[in-house]
Order: sequence, then structure tokens, then C-alpha cells
Amino acid sequence: MSFARATATVGGLTLISRVGGFVRDLLTAWVLGAGVSADIFIVAQRLPNYFRSMFAEGAFTVSFVPMYSADLKARGRGPADQFADQALSFMVLVLLPITALVMMAMPWVMLGLASGYADQPDHFSRLVELGRITFPYLMFISITALQTGVLNALGRFAPGAAAPIAFNICMIAALGCTVWLHLEANLGQAWGLTISGMVQMIWLAVSCHRAGVSLRLTWPRLTPDLRRLFRQMVPGAISASVIQINLIIGTHVASLLPSGSISYLYYADRLNQLPLGVIGIAIGTALLPTLSRHVQAGERDAIDHHVSRGIEFGLLLALPAAFALGLVPEPIYKALFHGGRFGLAEAHQTALALAVYAPGIPAYVASKVLTAIYFAHQDTRTPMRIAIATLVGNMVLATVLALYTPLAHVGIALASTITAWGNISLLALSLARRGWLRLDRQLLTRAPRILAASLVMAGCLLPLAHVLDPYFVDSVWVRVPALAALVTAGLAVYGIAVVALRGVVISDFLARLRRRRK
Repeated sequence: MSFARATATVGGLTLISRVGGFVRDLLTAWVLGAGVSADIFIVAQRLPNYFRSMFAEGAFTVSFVPMYSADLKARGRGPADQFADQALSFMVLVLLPITALVMMAMPWVMLGLASGYADQPDHFSRLVELGRITFPYLMFISITALQTGVLNALGRFAPGAAAPIAFNICMIAALGCTVWLHLEANLGQAWGLTISGMVQMIWLAVSCHRAGVSLRLTWPRLTPDLRRLFRQMVPGAISASVIQINLIIGTHVASLLPSGSISYLYYADRLNQLPLGVIGIAIGTALLPTLSRHVQAGERDAIDHHVSRGIEFGLLLALPAAFALGLVPEPIYKALFHGGRFGLAEAHQTALALAVYAPGIPAYVASKVLTAIYFAHQDTRTPMRIAIATLVGNMVLATVLALYTPLAHVGIALASTITAWGNISLLALSLARRGWLRLDRQLLTRAPRILAASLVMAGCLLPLAHVLDPYFVDSVWVRVPALAALVTAGLAVYGIAVVALRGVVISDFLARLRRRRK
């Protein structure tokens, strides 16, 4: 599968997943609101999701995929599959006792994660209970990450990209069951999370079988390949999970702020993650195995081409998203989230956080491309060192801005955005010094034009949002069409501007389509 087609496949399925996730968050906001009940569930599910991003989808994926791809090219399918079997066996051997220990130590774990609840016994007890329900999700989703890595290395990107759709279906179904049966909503969501992990693991197992891959548990042997995998995973665990670590820091600081602060940040970040997921994950997922093959073959021109196209495609979508979400976030929360326990005050506070998160979108998307260059060269240590520096900066900034200024929860979002740009600057500087980052003329020419088109769109969105503002607080049948009109106008203006300014050249797409048909 070509890089462009792989990116489109992953991006399209991720978009469906993110839209499903948006619907899930919308329903969750209506049922749970932005109070203590929502805060407790958000903290409880943060722990397994943090470990998932840090170890399973982060460190493991970026270390395993290049090694598995290299084995496929150098030794063939048989030895590569044996390596995958051994990796799976060690994963299960390590995660089973870790899961048991963390579940037993959950009260102490939650003290470290959200110490603000320590003096609220009832809330803290529920937090520990939900943490024990959700943590086994880590085991299931880690196996899913390995299955996805194998399929991606084989050029089969669709099954792994589709798995989160099952996650959203399970979570929405769990929410519906709790409302129907009059159960505690956050308890139902916790069980839905763990069940969704099982469903995703089964889905990927079936997909692997269809691809001719039968991953088996064997008696683990510490082979040289596994030793190298583990050595690379340690720094990869840090470097590939900057976003999640920042969220953990933000969650802990927010637990010291007034009730609702965690929920404001969560709902803001969920919408912020929509472009990050669709663009950043799509590019990073498709780029890593592609770059790994070209690095293995020593094809420098191909590496430069794919890196430049990855950044160009990322900017094409990330820049307008950053301007739109940063300048007019409140209409989204007024039009869609307002209802049930989520009022206009909650919509305003959440919109403030999103407005500060949004400028970091281009930096996060570009970081997916730059870190893929390191990982393709099987260098996980340099991104780790850079990540440590940015994480320390984020911790200090989040604490100071949230607790010692009037910004409160908005200060946490601001710290995340500032450190995102610091992270991408250090990554680019280190790559340039090694001669691993060479951007082609097409990217350098089109990037300013994409920025100009985004500014044109922003200039049209601001006055239109002001005109439509009264409609965003009307009935749902009025405010949703008003938001749709605002979004459609923004997309149309940006599309026309980026083509007129030649940030996108239509003839390039037509020529590519003609080549495919031949």
C-alpha cells in the first residue's frame, strides 16, 4: 500500500472513529455533566489509557514495527512471525503480574494520580473502585497494539484503524444501558471501557488470521532481538507518550482546582484530539513502516520525499483546524454539548481551555512526522531526552500557571501548548544537526500559502460567528444548523483560498490519479 493510500485509509477510519468518539463525549456530557461524577470517571480511565499510550501503542509500537519490518525484508515471513510470537509471550508474562499488583495497590496509585480527592472519602472510594474495573483494559489493548503493529508492517492498515470504532460502540452501549437500567453512569462507563478492550483484541485476532498471521503464546526466550526490543522500549516509553504524560500532569494539578476543572480540560482535549487523531495518527501510522523500509534500503531521496509530504499534508489540515478551534470554540460547546447537566457556564469554561489547546495542534502533528524519522533509524533515546526536557517544562508551567495565576484550568492547557512547540523545536534541531531532516522545495513553497489560506478562513469565521451567536443558545433544532452553517462556510472559504493561493495544486492530484489507473 502506498504512503498516500495508507494515510487516507487510516485517516478515513480514524475520522469515523473520532466522530463516534465525539458522539460518545456528547452523550457523556449530557449524562455525567462536568461535575464530580464525571471527574472521577475521567481520572479512573486515565490510568490504563496512559499506560496504553506509553507502553503499548507508544514504546512497543515504535520499537516493534521497525524491527519486524526489517526482519520481513532481511529474513522473510517465518522468522519475523517467530519474533512476534516471542514479543507477545513476553508482553503477557509482564502485564499479568503488573495488572494484579496495580489493582491491589490502587488506593496508593490514585493518591499519586489525583491527590485532591484524598480528603473526600466517598469520592476517593469510588475512584479506587473504578480504577480497579478499568485497569485490565491495559492487557487487552496492549495485545491489540501488537496485532496492529504486525498488520501495519504487512501493509494492512485498515483493521487497526477500525478497532477504535468498536471502542466507541461499546462505550455508547454501556452509557445507554446505565441510563436504561438506572445505574451509576460512571460505573457503567468503567465496565464499558474494559469490555471494549476485549472486543478490540478479538477483532484484531480475526483480522490477523485473515492475513495469514496466527500469533501464538510460546515459552518466552530472551533472544537477542527481544533484548534489543526491550532496550529500545525504555526510552520509547517516554518519547512516544508526551501527550499522555502531559495529560497526567494536568489531571493531577486540576484535581487541586475547583470541581469541574478536570472535566473542562477533558472535554476540551477530546475536541482538540479530533484533528490530532485524524491527521497525526494517520500520518504517523502510515509513515513509520514506510520510512523503516527506506532506511533499511538506504534510499535517502525517498525518505526526504515522504517526510516532506507528511509535513505538508499535516499542515494542510492542522493549520486551519488550529485557527478554527482556537478562534471560535464556544459555538461548538453551546450548540452540541449544552444540555442536561452541561450548562452554558460549563460550555464557556471548556471553550476557554480549547482556545488555548488549539495552537498546539500543528506542533503535535509535526512531532508525529519527526519522531517517525528517529524511530525508523531505531533511535529512541534522542526523542526520550527531548521528551524529558519538555515534560519538566510542562510540569513547572502547569503548576505555576494553574495554581498561582487567575488562569486556573486554562493555565494547564497553555502549558501543554507551550511545551508542544518546545518539543517540536528540539526534535527538528537535533534532526537537522544529524542531516536526517531535509525538506524539499515543494514543502517550503506551499507551507506559507497554506498559512495564508488559513488566515483568510479565520478572517471570515470571526464575524460570521458573531452574527450567528444568538442562534447557538436557541433550541437544538436551531443551534445545530447554525453550527453546521459556520463549519460549512469555514471549509468552503479555506478550500477556495488554499487552491487559489496554490497551497494545493489540483493538477497534482489529477496526475496521481491517472498514474494509478495506468
